[in-house]
Amino acid sequence: MAEATQQTATPQQPQDDDVVGKAYDGRLMRRLLTYLRPYKLIAAVSLVAILLKAGLDVLGPYLFKVALDLYLTPRFSHLSPQEQASTHSFLSRYLSTDAARGVTELAALYMGSLTLSYLLEFAQTYVLQWMGQKVMFDMRRQIFGHMQRMHIGFFDKNPVGRLVTRLTSDVDALNEMFTSGIFAIFEDVFVLIGIVAVMLSMSWWLALLTFSVLPLILLITRIFRKYVRESYRRIRAAVARINAYTQEHISGMPLVQLFNRQERAYRDFEEINAVHMVAFKDSILAYALYYPGVELLSTVAIALVIWIGGSGVLRGTVTLGVLVAFIQYSQRFFRPIQDLSEKYNILQAAMAASERVFKLLDSEPEIASPAGVSTPTSQTEAGTIEFREVWFTYQKLTAEQQALAQQNGPAALAAMRDVEWILRGVSFVVNANETAAIVGHTGAGKTTIISLMMRFYDVQHGAVLIDGVDVRAQDLHALRSRFGVVLQDPFLFSGTIESNIRMGSPITTERVREAAEEVNLLDFIEQQPAGFQELLRERGAGLSTGQKQLINFARALAHDPAVLILDEATSSVDTDTELKVRSALERMVTGRTSVLIAHRLSTVQRADVILVMHKGQLREQGPHQQLLSERGLYWKLYQLQYRDQETGAAGEAFAPKLGTVVGEPAADPTDSSEQGAVALGSD
Repeated sequence: MAEATQQTATPQQPQDDDVVGKAYDGRLMRRLLTYLRPYKLIAAVSLVAILLKAGLDVLGPYLFKVALDLYLTPRFSHLSPQEQASTHSFLSRYLSTDAARGVTELAALYMGSLTLSYLLEFAQTYVLQWMGQKVMFDMRRQIFGHMQRMHIGFFDKNPVGRLVTRLTSDVDALNEMFTSGIFAIFEDVFVLIGIVAVMLSMSWWLALLTFSVLPLILLITRIFRKYVRESYRRIRAAVARINAYTQEHISGMPLVQLFNRQERAYRDFEEINAVHMVAFKDSILAYALYYPGVELLSTVAIALVIWIGGSGVLRGTVTLGVLVAFIQYSQRFFRPIQDLSEKYNILQAAMAASERVFKLLDSEPEIASPAGVSTPTSQTEAGTIEFREVWFTYQKLTAEQQALAQQNGPAALAAMRDVEWILRGVSFVVNANETAAIVGHTGAGKTTIISLMMRFYDVQHGAVLIDGVDVRAQDLHALRSRFGVVLQDPFLFSGTIESNIRMGSPITTERVREAAEEVNLLDFIEQQPAGFQELLRERGAGLSTGQKQLINFARALAHDPAVLILDEATSSVDTDTELKVRSALERMVTGRTSVLIAHRLSTVQRADVILVMHKGQLREQGPHQQLLSERGLYWKLYQLQYRDQETGAAGEAFAPKLGTVVGEPAADPTDSSEQGAVALGSD
């Protein structure tokens, strides 16, 4: 996309949102025209309508010329035979020799041309707008479908606002090009060609006199385009900043009000809004100077025609009909020039928009189903999870680093000081129908592990296997359909409660109801006026975090996944909701492989295997009692967590109740003996 002029982007806006491209790029235009192929018949009809309308626009003044010269002015006997012949036209043989009747015929012809021009204008406008909407529909469908195929890492690097702009503003700019750009340019060009041809055929020297102001018009048009281009660039950048700032502050309005930042936020918004206003005012000034300037020069051209042409009429070298026709043609000649200047801006915006859209469409997903997979893996398989010497980073390794890794293996990976490894040589196995828990400090790589299971990212070294098959060799749809995931931040879509649980899957209504009952959500749903058909607002606004999380639990359970993943699923809910969830967990994990991520160790004690992560490495693994008896990292984490709980609960007065949290009498947290540690964690 090097053909587009790159402008300096503001810090708040990505650079490619600020691109101002050429007014015409043949490579991009050819690609854009492919969207017209399904509607080529409609486009051809529109083009024919444009040609006919352009001809009718040129015909009007010529009819005035014929009426004046044939019927409304006396013959000039002193004209030469050649000049006398010029007063006649190809219409003379079809018109009546009677003046009154001839004028009536010309008036009827003129009225017919106006009526036909109106009908053609209607047909052209309707057809073009219809085609534009179809093209927009196709393009937006293609863009949205493409974004859904992109890997998760793509969305980590591309802000939501930028992607939404591709679907909205950029596609709108392309629609304007199809409806008011390309075809309108054809009409303006055809009208200009027709007017020039008729004027030159009637009187070449009067035509050249009319065209004498064109150099000045072209000069101010070039200046106008330059300033409007710059102001449009600033307007687009300002609008992007306004959208980004507004979206961020509306989403964070509770914090704005909590910290009393209303005045500060208002002033910041006022500054951004002022930049947009100034840029728009500059655009208005350019238009306010340009259009009157063109009108002034066109008036000068008309004045010259009246002055010089009028003298010719008095001398008998030009007929009155030619003079009147030239005045009308001069008025019509400069309108397409003004329109072409406006179409230049439309084309320029469309080229920049198309470059951004095609850059998105040309972005290939880094993670896709392998081409050789024809039969999806069955969703009913056991769900064994295995990590084999997995090294992973969110950074993209260079070709040289990848070559070193292939040659020297983990030793070369560990030697890469400029790479921030999230996982370092992680290996473990979670057998089918087992419950595994992953614990560790923030940033230890817990969530990354589950992302690799579902192949949201690909590992740089090693392998992730589900039921003995590398996830890179499995069909993505089949692989991910086997997982049910409940995240720490519950996400709900606009729609009904049932649609949020069903998520478009062919799940029976009875199964949806059973899932809601199993997670203790049914009572809440039945209290709603519309029950399962109760409409939810954006992101479940109006529901508590606990209620939203229970809906997410029901969603995961309703799909009967082979592998259930709970990523800090109970950390942000209230105590009552957490008790409801915990009572449902035993039913949820039965008969399926489960992976729990939690900071609160009390929620993972009954897991079959606990994986202890520290700085991207798997430091310990085993059941709860075994890890405590080893007096390693897990033992330290356990002691620290319960010591903090005791301190926060006013010390020893609360200590006797500690055991009720985990189901055992409390032990002395300062006891460093193995017996004391085991007492703390016994089931």
